[in-house]
Amino acid sequence: MTAKLSTLSLADLYDRDIVLWSERTIELLRQGKFDELDMENLIDEVGDLGKRERDRLLSSIRLILHHLLKWEYQPEKRSRSWAKTIQRERVNIQDYLEETPSLVQIINAAGLEKAYKTARRHAAIETDLPLKTFPQNCPYQWAKVLDDSFPSDLNNQQISF
Repeated sequence: MTAKLSTLSLADLYDRDIVLWSERTIELLRQGKFDELDMENLIDEVGDLGKRERDRLLSSIRLILHHLLKWEYQPEKRSRSWAKTIQRERVNIQDYLEETPSLVQIINAAGLEKAYKTARRHAAIETDLPLKTFPQNCPYQWAKVLDDSFPSDLNNQQISF
């Protein structure tokens, strides 16, 4: 029979119920009971915070690239949904960069190429087009990826539904 959560050490609780672990950790921090903290897992969690923020940014970048590829290579299937996804993710990126300015370091050529590799595979899967249809290297520069007016027909109100 397993021990009740209330009787578990903080370190054991981490593996069983991360939400309860975080609530107890916050309470210990507020009370200044630093010697009772599960430091190993606390350090890991704080380290993961930055990774999660970076991953949110990269996810938005990949989604934009994915939809730009579909937009370019399947013009007959363009939809308002694709346009809205590109627009929404551009807003998300602006928000991420305002909230966490250090994320701007991800916006470089290497970050774009890394995001593009995944976006290219997703676009091939979703469109049923061969992977080789899409350029091996990212055909878009950062300025275009983040430019609300690119592609020029993105905001065209005559997109079919």
